[in-house]
Formats: sequence, structure tokens, C-alpha cells
Amino acid sequence: MDGTGTRRSLAGVLTVWAASRTLLLLFVLKVFVFPGPDVTTDVSVIYRGWYEVLRGGAFPPDDVTWQYPPAAALAILSPALLPFLEYTVAFGVLALLADLTVLCLLLYGGRRPGRPLRGAWTWTVGAALLGPTLYTRYDVMVTAVAVAALFAGTRRPRTMGVLAGFGALLKVWPVLLLTGSARRRSWAAAAVTVIALGSLFLLTMPGALSFLTAQRDRGTEVESLGALVFHVARHFGWSGQVLLHYGSVEFVGPYVEVVSLASLALTGAAFGWLLLWRLCAHRLGPTALADAAFTAVLLFTATSRVISPQYLVWLVALAAVCLCFQGSGMVVPAGLVLAAALVTVLEFPLFFAEVVAGDPLGIGLLFLRNGLLVTACVTACRTLWRSTVSGPAGPAGPVGSPRTRTTAR
Repeated sequence: MDGTGTRRSLAGVLTVWAASRTLLLLFVLKVFVFPGPDVTTDVSVIYRGWYEVLRGGAFPPDDVTWQYPPAAALAILSPALLPFLEYTVAFGVLALLADLTVLCLLLYGGRRPGRPLRGAWTWTVGAALLGPTLYTRYDVMVTAVAVAALFAGTRRPRTMGVLAGFGALLKVWPVLLLTGSARRRSWAAAAVTVIALGSLFLLTMPGALSFLTAQRDRGTEVESLGALVFHVARHFGWSGQVLLHYGSVEFVGPYVEVVSLASLALTGAAFGWLLLWRLCAHRLGPTALADAAFTAVLLFTATSRVISPQYLVWLVALAAVCLCFQGSGMVVPAGLVLAAALVTVLEFPLFFAEVVAGDPLGIGLLFLRNGLLVTACVTACRTLWRSTVSGPAGPAGPVGSPRTRTTAR
């Protein structure tokens, strides 16, 4: 792509990003009303309540809705950086800055000729498809840390490890970014970061590990893969019900525990596949780090007992990172994730009442969204295996080694 074409593409990305984000902020600020349940209450009620407790130097006591690692407190307290703004507005502004950080990282990663900034376009469009949920959960802040970690991975393994460790203390899943890392320095740096920062929270703020119990006791959330069993079963006389349970809308009743255990077993099987892949992989080229991270988080998300709408923020961002690297085979899984993002905003918040009620429209949307995620998982796993295991061993060394160190495009 020549210089003129590159400038036009860049101008297009920036224009679409600015227009879409302005619209999202107008929804968050309630200048316009987004259809369905009010998605801003997580910030204005739940986060705001936690903020008051956390300012006192302790984690929320006996609050089962607090299900996050200790560094999540930093995200909840972050609006204090803008004391001249009301909490919800300040949070939205900081979420916007995190979104912009992700875009800048992707623009930097896709700056070279040969790729029409497809990673930046994927994020710009895909994140916008999720609607105002993007700015009413702290996941976009975690995502910015994760994207920075992946771009650091090929050249600065210690930096990647520090960022991945910090991200894990924000919301656990960024530890999966290390799945494809062949550098011990990344793993060591992540472990040191988790131990050091985690110990600091343990020593200074009571209740730092309370999130473990809350996560353990969660059931099957109505949007998850396992929930489809009960959505269908309700039409054949299943006697359970849908309740607000542990901070989310979950199924409660006969066989729910069995399905929840099956979901955990499926997650265990997914991690087992990742371990097998890691032991068999012998072609860890420059795309493997991002491709493996994307695949691992896809597996974690699709098999989870909970698939909240904001989880798609992670997947869209990781798909965008993959598409910044020349030779990544994740084009089809990335497209499936974008389609899942579009269906997600339909099932929540637009038609969430139909999902909770188990109406045909709600069930159909869930089958479609979860089916897209499962298909993306299968496609990503097959692509990752073929690109790193099935082919003959070549001269490629570990990711980040001198022979494979390639600048992301």
C-alpha cells in the first residue's frame, strides 16, 4: 500500500472510531437511551458502592458480587483520578482512554505496508458492535494491558511477563497470554509480579482473596453454553427457575450443579488440549504467541459457566492483535468472533428479557452466539495445530528468538 493509501486507511479508521465512540458515550451519559436494561447500573450502583468501601482500605466484606482479583480495586478506584467529574462520567472517560490505547497499539502494530490496518479495523468495528457495554465494565482497561503485553512479547519477554502478571491480578484471564510463550523470562516475570503485587494487597487490604470463594460457588449463568440445556428443558417441564444469584442471572434448580460441573470439566479438557499442543508444538514462529493467546482465551470463554457480554471485548481485541501479524491464520476465527459480537448486543441488552424468559427469540440468539464461539474455538484450534505441529520442523526457534523476531504489521 502506498503512502496515500495508508493515510486514507488511517483516516478512515480514526473517523469511524471517533464517530462510533462518540455515539457510545452519548448512550453511557444517557443523552440517548439504548434499548433494553440499563447497562450503566454496574458502574453507577455496583462499582460506585465498591468504590466507597475500597477507599476505606478494605475489600467489600461478605459481598458475593465481588468476584475479582485484588488489582481490580485499582480499576474501581481509578475515577478518583478525575475528582472533578461524577463517578460514572469519570469511569466512562477512563474507559474511553483505555479503548484509545488499544487502538493506538493496534495502529502501531499494523503500521507497515502490506496490511491495510486490519487489526485496527477489527477493534474499531468489533468493539463498537458491543454497544455501551464497552464503557460500562472495566474489561476494556484489562484488555489494554493484555494487548500491550502481546505486542511486547516478541521483543521484550520480561515486559510481557510483568504486564501479563498485572493483568492476571486485574481479571485472571490475561495469564493465558503466556500460553504460546517459549521464553522462561516471561513466565518468571509474571510469577514475580503476581507474588509481589498480590502480597502487597494481602498485607495492606483485608479480604484480598475473598473473590476465590465467590467464584467457586457460582452456578450456570443464563447466557452460557451449559445454560442452553435448561433453556430447552424449561419447555419440557423442568422445574427450576432463573434468579439473580451471585451478581448474575443464573439457573437454580435440579441438575444445575451437574451442568456446572460438566462446564468445569469441559474447561479442564480445553486446558488439557492446550497442554498437549504446547508439548507437541515445534514451529513457534512470530505469529504463534498471539494465535495461542487468542485460542486459549476463546476456549476459556466458550466453556465457562458464565459468558457475560463484556467477555467479547477480550476476544475482539485478541483477534485484532492476531490480524496485525503477517502470516496469522486466525482470519476466519476472528470473523466468527465479530459475528458473535453482533449477536451478543442483540441478546444483551436488546432482547435480554426474551433470553431470561426462554422465549424462542432469546434461545435462538443464544444458540447462534454460542454456536459462533464454539465454531471459532474449533477453527482456531485446528489452525493453531496445523501451523505449529502438523508441518515439518523448520528453522524457526522460540517466539522472540533472534531468528523469529519479526515486527508485527
